[in-house]
Amino acid sequence: MPDIIHLLPDSVANQIAAGEVIQRPASAIKELIENAIDADATNIKLIVKEAGKTLIQVIDNGKGMSETDARMSFERHATSKIKTSEDLFKLTTKGFRGEALASIAAIAQVEIKTRTPDKDTGTQIVIEGSELVLQEACSCPIGTSFSIKNLFYNVPARRNFLKSNNIETTHIIQEFLRVAIAHPEIAFSFTHNNNDVYHLEKGNLKQRLVAIFGNNYNQRLVPIEEETTIVKLHGFIGKPEFARKTRGEQYFFINNRYIKNNYLHHAVQKAFDQLLPSDSFPSYFIFMEMNPASIDINIHPTKTEVKFEDEKSVYAILRSAIKQALGKNNIAPTIDFELEASLDFQLRPSNHIVEAPTIKVDTNYNPFKKETENNSNYSYKLKPNQHTISDWEKMVENNLVDTSKNVQIDYQDTEQEEKQVFQLHNKYIVTPIKSGFLIIDQQNAHERVQYEKLTQLIQHNKQLSQQLLFPQTIDFSPENMAVLLEIIPAIKQLGFDISEFGKYTLIIHGIPQQATENNIQNILEDLVEQYKLNKSEIKLSATDILVRSMAKSVSIKSGKKLSTQEMQHLADELFACQMPYSNPSGKPTITTFSSEELDKRFKK
Repeated sequence: MPDIIHLLPDSVANQIAAGEVIQRPASAIKELIENAIDADATNIKLIVKEAGKTLIQVIDNGKGMSETDARMSFERHATSKIKTSEDLFKLTTKGFRGEALASIAAIAQVEIKTRTPDKDTGTQIVIEGSELVLQEACSCPIGTSFSIKNLFYNVPARRNFLKSNNIETTHIIQEFLRVAIAHPEIAFSFTHNNNDVYHLEKGNLKQRLVAIFGNNYNQRLVPIEEETTIVKLHGFIGKPEFARKTRGEQYFFINNRYIKNNYLHHAVQKAFDQLLPSDSFPSYFIFMEMNPASIDINIHPTKTEVKFEDEKSVYAILRSAIKQALGKNNIAPTIDFELEASLDFQLRPSNHIVEAPTIKVDTNYNPFKKETENNSNYSYKLKPNQHTISDWEKMVENNLVDTSKNVQIDYQDTEQEEKQVFQLHNKYIVTPIKSGFLIIDQQNAHERVQYEKLTQLIQHNKQLSQQLLFPQTIDFSPENMAVLLEIIPAIKQLGFDISEFGKYTLIIHGIPQQATENNIQNILEDLVEQYKLNKSEIKLSATDILVRSMAKSVSIKSGKKLSTQEMQHLADELFACQMPYSNPSGKPTITTFSSEELDKRFKK
């Protein structure tokens, strides 16, 4: 029997490695910029065309490479940062695997021009699909220019899996910002399709954040600083009043390397306890300096996941440092023990006349008269062609309603017996039913109502805009603007009359009937964030994602006090929905408690 095991050719092995290291254009950009930083560059330029599919070029003024080093850099596992296995535990640089350039060269047409300060001429190398095409001396400035053309040109299956240009551009912006925030001492520029996206001058961290996210961040940021033997912390956290409903600007850096860590994110959320609602997320830009031997960054090809030697201590220090920063800036709730509340009064002038108190009496009140329908008693008024309460009872009996959601409607005929309704904790609507009582979550219920209304209007192309008397202009970050340009058609379906107005500005002429003028920007930002979070869901279209987000943005929130008529109207609309027992996210809207359950609790 012949031998069947053999070594893969280097070109094939590099393509396999590329599948792990280079997942999309943004991955290649991350590797090239990190190499430029390791080369001690003080100015880095990123030039991209067609979201990186046609061209990616990174130009730096670093120390460059010799002719031999330039050629060796494309070999597998070629690196200047590791010589022994012990070096893996004291890494202070960005790139160290020695896989990036070899992987990129295997799936693209690559050109590099580089020169060291001690040479008058540089080196030019051209490689296509791991094959050396050209190597010669050239004239070029000190530093390195690395060009990638036609990424995945020889792996069409991988190229077909790339997303739209807007989505890929969003990923590129994210990677660019992660590096730019970590290195404010380096000047960065980013050009896409000959348009300047970012031009960031050298400065400190706060200047860099303001340059990226806008001047309003000057008032939004609270400094954080703490130094212990385990970890040294510095950076900024966002004030609670500027928290968002979705995760926005949240960045962790360890030794200037961007990381993702849900455990540390939980520490930040706990530090904001009692300052934020449970569904809000603060912004933070937190830098941690640690002994490289106490962390392991070599557990994932993208190097964004880290293992800590003492994770619990880092959690406790981070949480304590944030609480301390909030307290120092008078943001955390405090109690003033110096002030006696009972003595807080204003002196009256000596000529002030004190009026005797009066009591107002309703002379028309009759305690023996039966309350009318205008008071707290009400009955559901269902429109034609909608479900009646008896219909719901039959649907429950025939298992047409998902009773696993604890939805068991057991009403008597509303014409025979009127139902009372009241609000509990400004969150829930409670009403008795034949077998016990029913509780409606007002926020979840209103989300379901708004979702089905918006869906029907879009399906019938009947969504109307209310035109603004004075159009509003709203500025967005380049990252969010790239997403908005992709979803503008779906946003217009929701009822927005919206168009581009400058580079990163939109002008709003009209808004949906459900929205108000004072929360337009919040709604649009929520739409963008929800789209970014849910766009990976294959089953959801862009329109459906935005409809869900819109329904959530304009729905009645927990904590809002409702009148009896408002509660009645909401209940009527909920039971008229096609799927009233859960909101669009699957959270229950209705639950019931039977008389038997109550009797058991009181042991009757």
